Amino acid sequence: MKRLFGLFLIAIVFVGAVLYFTSTPERTTTQPKNGMEKELLETAEKTFRFFEDYTDSETGLTMDRVDFEQDETKAEHTSPTNIAMYMLGMVSGVELGFISKKDAEQKLEKTLRTLNEMETWNGLYYNWYYTQDGTQKKDWGQFISSVDNGWLTAGLMVTGQHFEGLKDLTDPLVDQMDYSTVYDPSVGHLHGGYDKEQESLTPHHYGMLYTEPRVASYLAIGKGDVPEEHWWKLYRTFPPEFDWQSQTPSGTMKDYYGINVYQGVYEYDGIKYVPSWGGSMFEALMPSLVMKENELGVNALGLNNLHHVQGQIRYAEENELDAWGFSPAAIRNNYGEFGAPVLGTEGYEDKSTVTPHASFLALEHAPEEVYDNLKKLQDMGVYGEDYGYYDTVHLQTGEVAHTYLSLDQGMILAAITNYLKKGVIRDYFHQDPIGERPEHLLEVEDFGIRD
Repeated sequence: MKRLFGLFLIAIVFVGAVLYFTSTPERTTTQPKNGMEKELLETAEKTFRFFEDYTDSETGLTMDRVDFEQDETKAEHTSPTNIAMYMLGMVSGVELGFISKKDAEQKLEKTLRTLNEMETWNGLYYNWYYTQDGTQKKDWGQFISSVDNGWLTAGLMVTGQHFEGLKDLTDPLVDQMDYSTVYDPSVGHLHGGYDKEQESLTPHHYGMLYTEPRVASYLAIGKGDVPEEHWWKLYRTFPPEFDWQSQTPSGTMKDYYGINVYQGVYEYDGIKYVPSWGGSMFEALMPSLVMKENELGVNALGLNNLHHVQGQIRYAEENELDAWGFSPAAIRNNYGEFGAPVLGTEGYEDKSTVTPHASFLALEHAPEEVYDNLKKLQDMGVYGEDYGYYDTVHLQTGEVAHTYLSLDQGMILAAITNYLKKGVIRDYFHQDPIGERPEHLLEVEDFGIRD
């Protein structure tokens, strides 16, 4: 009897071992279905390589940018958004099979332990830190940005959901990030940030819904740091009497949970939309890397995202530009604001400057148009052999900025991952209770832009 019991135990161990070693491996490679997916996967792998090569091996902090105009020039500082992009990049790398989950988790643990030691204000992070030791880069001031912290919180949420072994590190960092300290209840908006040197909040607020800071607004509500009414206090368009805006909106007042909202709408060449501030692609679409706007906001943010993609394409056609994709990016060792001005309340100029990350953000809305546009950019010399697409090209002069920004690399990599893996980054964000709680805000609204 004892012998039979012993054999039974051996059998259980053997079966367990077989199941362990034949279960889904840590590293699996995504299999492309067609030529476009194959090229996207190749681009993603090169883009991922940037994060592997330019992230400090001790601190886990990624460099802000690297220039290759002549010699390699490294910007060895980082920001909360850059750190978030590295986190999304590691999740993407696992999802697409470029790195094992175990190796990615070990890399991110270094980042999280560094974050835990970095200087903060009410749990919110300063704009700039040195990558080699995580100390503040104080010669650029001591500013705490609401929008940049929003991206870091989002990155921590996605990381904690994907790498469950890291939740003990991610959750406390998220919990301590107190957005109530940058909220102005008198107007219902977030301040742009806080200047530690001046010991004052910025006089300006993030008052428009359809801009990049809506990620911070959404998760601040999800955390319970700010009231839900904040979402409805944000402008869709400014009222018609604000005659400085790029066009006079049409619209009506609507009631959402007892708050009257002016549901203003712009129109361009038959396309109805709620404008961003500058008409840039990342204001419009970067938040949808993590927020389920496309899935839940079918009459509001999701539909608006589609219309902004259509608007950018139409704008390029009507202005006889050879490519589209207007969004803030690097040029001549600087950073410029570019957009399709007609899509913005104020509107950035396009300046004939196109950036590849804008195309990738549009992948889920217009894949064929994106693919064609990327082919044009390749012909213009915008594709690098080592790390994927360079940052910008000037359509009139053909000048290419041979620069890689970790911000843009992160957007490209996450966008490809969402496209190939059916919104997986957003799934992780919304698995967190912070991402799940405010979902009704996305679902209930109707912008009044459906044809």
